[in-house]
Amino acid sequence: MDLTGRRESSNVDDRRGMSTKTKAGIGGGVGVIVLALLTWIMGGNPLSVIQQSGGLSSLQTEQTQSEHQFTEQEQQLAKFSKQVLASTEDIWTEVFKSMGRKYVPPKMVLYTNSVQTSCGQGDASVGPFYCSADQCLYIDLSFFMQMKSQLGADGDFAYAYVIAHEVGHHVEYLLGTLEQAHSQMQRVNKTQANKISVRLELLADFYAGIWGHYENKMFHSLDDGDIQEAVNCAQVIGDNYLQEKARGYSQPESFTHGTSAQRMKWLKLGLTTGDMSKGNTFELSDKDL
Repeated sequence: MDLTGRRESSNVDDRRGMSTKTKAGIGGGVGVIVLALLTWIMGGNPLSVIQQSGGLSSLQTEQTQSEHQFTEQEQQLAKFSKQVLASTEDIWTEVFKSMGRKYVPPKMVLYTNSVQTSCGQGDASVGPFYCSADQCLYIDLSFFMQMKSQLGADGDFAYAYVIAHEVGHHVEYLLGTLEQAHSQMQRVNKTQANKISVRLELLADFYAGIWGHYENKMFHSLDDGDIQEAVNCAQVIGDNYLQEKARGYSQPESFTHGTSAQRMKWLKLGLTTGDMSKGNTFELSDKDL
């Protein structure tokens, strides 16, 4: 992916080197953290556990500045992430304008190990995530290195896809889809809530593809190898792939992000069409996703 000479977004809160300590408060914060970790292992969203337990009201947090020497690789990843965020700002501003809407970009928070958010305590083990309560996407840059070493997913456009996916959740928030889905999830059982979550995640994959389509159309920044990097990444972060890699089998009822085939399908649909009207994950039957 060629971003030579492209601007870096200033809409970034760089908290790298800040350490966040969490102590139990009213509501038994330690128990909440343990439950969140178990939820992550089973394929769920740890932040949802913290939110349902009262979020930061049940946890006491402290942030302190620690000495941290950034490697050249970390600094390059930070610059790249800022350039990708800037690209999403440019692209989505134009896409929203074509729909008669105004795009309000999210803030990107770079952090190390753990971070305090309006959705609760975030941890690098959950990977990049979006918090609609503060309209921020959170990324520990070490995740990109873990993608390569643990999942075999490498390449700058694979990393860009991860960022664009989280921005896709912000697009869902701005269009009202995220709030509607979360409201539905609160009224159904866990299995049904997981199915709604899958539709949200696949839609965010589709929006990541939409961004990639117009990024290339406007800047001619991609080649076939870049697109394959993103598709490969979508494959190895499918629920079935991750669960089978971790424990040798998968449990479809616990899927929260979609299968490898589904994630690749929706990413490629956005990339090839650039057509927002095709993002209909909430209108299709389970078998057609």
